[in-house]
Amino acid sequence: MSFELRDRDLMGRIGRLRTKGGTVETPAFMPVINPFLQTLPPRRMMKEFGCEIVITNSYIIRNHFGHVSGLNVHRLLDYDGVIMTDSGAYQILVYGDVDVSQEEIIGFQRRIGSDIAVILDIPTGWDVPRGEVERTVEETLRRAREALPLIEGSDALWVGPVQGGRHLDLVAESARLVGELPYQVHALGSPTEVMERYMYPVLVDMVMTAKLNLPVERPLHLFGAGHPMIFALSVAMGCDLFDSAAYAIYAKDERYLTSRGTLQLQDLQYLPCSCPVCRGRSARDLKDLPRGERQRLLAEHNLHATMSEVSVVKQAIVEGSLWDLVEARSRGHPQMTSALKKLTAYSDRLEEQSPGFKGRGVFYYDGLSIRRPQVVRYRRQLKSSHSLPGDAKLVLLPAPPGKPFNTYPGFTELKRRLGDKAGGAHLCFVAAPYGVVPEALAETYPLSQYEISEPLDSETIMSTARSVIDYLRFAGRGALLLSGGSELERAVEKALSEEGLASEVIHVGSPWGAEAAERLLERL
Repeated sequence: MSFELRDRDLMGRIGRLRTKGGTVETPAFMPVINPFLQTLPPRRMMKEFGCEIVITNSYIIRNHFGHVSGLNVHRLLDYDGVIMTDSGAYQILVYGDVDVSQEEIIGFQRRIGSDIAVILDIPTGWDVPRGEVERTVEETLRRAREALPLIEGSDALWVGPVQGGRHLDLVAESARLVGELPYQVHALGSPTEVMERYMYPVLVDMVMTAKLNLPVERPLHLFGAGHPMIFALSVAMGCDLFDSAAYAIYAKDERYLTSRGTLQLQDLQYLPCSCPVCRGRSARDLKDLPRGERQRLLAEHNLHATMSEVSVVKQAIVEGSLWDLVEARSRGHPQMTSALKKLTAYSDRLEEQSPGFKGRGVFYYDGLSIRRPQVVRYRRQLKSSHSLPGDAKLVLLPAPPGKPFNTYPGFTELKRRLGDKAGGAHLCFVAAPYGVVPEALAETYPLSQYEISEPLDSETIMSTARSVIDYLRFAGRGALLLSGGSELERAVEKALSEEGLASEVIHVGSPWGAEAAERLLERL
């Protein structure tokens, strides 16, 4: 097995997963295929929708065709791409048990030629006592160890599942221990009910806990993640593979998928999509079709919308704009916004795995944006890599209206007026969302390659003020603050006073006029 990293942003990555049946570019969505109830033929999925990989259920196939010699899953589905097979664990979750042993189902998956296969784990489920959750974790780990001699010599990739549900300590233990075993792919089990209930903040904790305890070089599969609205968030957390039958299930209920949520066909007056299904029809045309034809076309649209969002996510990774996409998608549902807020608790870990400059500027919208990696990284590096001259007076100036700050005409004129005194001062700007921006760094990324929405919201103001205070505490000194009376400057002044830092404040009408220069000269 080879998983080759091609590009990355946040914890998301574009990779190439090589299997015996072919190579799949990740992140990849896998439509769930019921071999006996195919809404869309798998061969069409590859040719018309670009699905390089699908997933089907080996337990169901075994119950119907287990007696057939020479059975091959690719011929059965009439599909030449990569096929992943589940083991029947979902049936355990729904019905409580399956009439097959792990040895039998592993042997069957090997026999039918699965490219990626799953051991017979015990899913955790939801709303179950902790004692039962502990049992599912322990039993899944026991089975994962016992499966090793059964899969030895197999040319398929084998999936080591992670269980634990909402109990994050058990998820962490399950991920750490299964990650010590020689599986090529891992999967987070039991998230379907979480997503069905729109419990996206819980999903964030589950995925991040698993991801941070698994080997980083192995792909992570998120079972049951089929709504395009959550793809950007899931990929940002490091998920590489997804599967779902939502494209077909939603079509049966006459629901229309979009990247911003789900719409009811009966409520549509327009089709807000340009896929082949929607481009040549009106909403009325679609509604007037016979029920079977209508549901088939809805399934096609839903799969088009799903695959399109995967491409949008990949392009965002290439551009380095995945955080922007996550923010945009977070506005599709209040619980998605809550999920992004939850994700900001992991900002330090996201920053650790994010690349640097990718050739584009940064957008800041509100308080959620200040936890993106560029801000976290800058604030950390300012303290670790930038030293203050020991005898220079620290002067904090308002950020000019133009960038780079150090080439703004008003600032260069101020320095001219200060003359030799400017050399004895360490001039810095106070700029949202970064905090302290030394003059010498003002042209470096991302300090002059960004746009921020104004007026600043209260969370951005307070975070920026706290960053200023953190830097002054780190530097072990106070500062001379030139204030033109903006909300941010008042917040910094208040914070300086409350923290008891030895500082002076000069209030001026304009930070860039003769008055400001004269008042500064008196203090320097």
